[in-house]
Amino acid sequence: MVIVMREGASKKDIDELIALLHEVGAEAHVSQGEFRTVIGVIGDREKVMQMPLEAYAGVEKVVPIMKPYKLVSREFHEEPTVIKVRDAEIGGGHFNIIAGPCSVESEEQVLLAARAAKAAGAEFFRGGAFKPRSSPYSFQGLAEDGLKMLAAARDETGLPVVTEVLDVRDIELVSRYADVLQVGARNMQNFLMLKELGYSEMPILLKRGMSATIEEWMMAAEYILKEGNKKVILCERGIRTFETATRNTLDISSIPIVKGLSHLPIFVDPSHATGVRELVPPLCRAALAAGADGVMVEIHPNPREALCDGSQSLTIDGFGSMMEDLKGLAEYLGRK
Repeated sequence: MVIVMREGASKKDIDELIALLHEVGAEAHVSQGEFRTVIGVIGDREKVMQMPLEAYAGVEKVVPIMKPYKLVSREFHEEPTVIKVRDAEIGGGHFNIIAGPCSVESEEQVLLAARAAKAAGAEFFRGGAFKPRSSPYSFQGLAEDGLKMLAAARDETGLPVVTEVLDVRDIELVSRYADVLQVGARNMQNFLMLKELGYSEMPILLKRGMSATIEEWMMAAEYILKEGNKKVILCERGIRTFETATRNTLDISSIPIVKGLSHLPIFVDPSHATGVRELVPPLCRAALAAGADGVMVEIHPNPREALCDGSQSLTIDGFGSMMEDLKGLAEYLGRK
């Protein structure tokens, strides 16, 4: 359930109510708004319902949440969550672009891609140092050497780095070099890792599993928020269907659905959704029109020589052209 405090409720009223909730074994998650404080309550429903909560000082109303996810829901936090990463903001009306190569391959490749991303107007740089591949014989990434190259690109361009963490044992290492930790589709329900990321203060980009329902995706995010980390960005990257024209099927409908269900920002990754370079620009435009908070796309200085997913990577010129189209559409739609 959610407890909505009255406008101007004192810190003493809030602290006393939280202490009473703890006495019955409930967790209290506080969301401080501009005018009101909202307390999300998780615990034994019967014990909590027996408390005369609306009679306590400072309480305006008590709202039950019927969804299995609580902290992720709009009922808990009506206003969109805005996440600050260095000088950039995610959510709250901004439309951000994350761009970079699928895999970090060399210093030259990373710097060329980062400079191109910056020049075209991207606000974040992505690159894979650890690569989850279907085949154990495929390129697996450069590990810490790759992370160092990403950090060097950030130092030159100022673009915050988004990169994937594959294993709970690597969270601390990747956090030393990255600004946003990505959880890939295959790890969306790695609950041990999600809990550990919940203890982190790093922003988390959580991709939807290729066979996950929206509710399962929300529940995965709930694991992170429950442990205290509220800086979660959702990312739709396509789901597995019977269609064979694309690698996956991009679920554009998930954008407005998630916007109605949750306060968390949502991005779209059309590169992995389709696996087809030519489909990336129109689906980026569709994501912007549908209300997404941003897109994550793959670019490469020479896609034909890419060690991973060259067929879905935009060329430098292609990325620049797409960015011009997106800027025009964003202006028309009144987006930042």
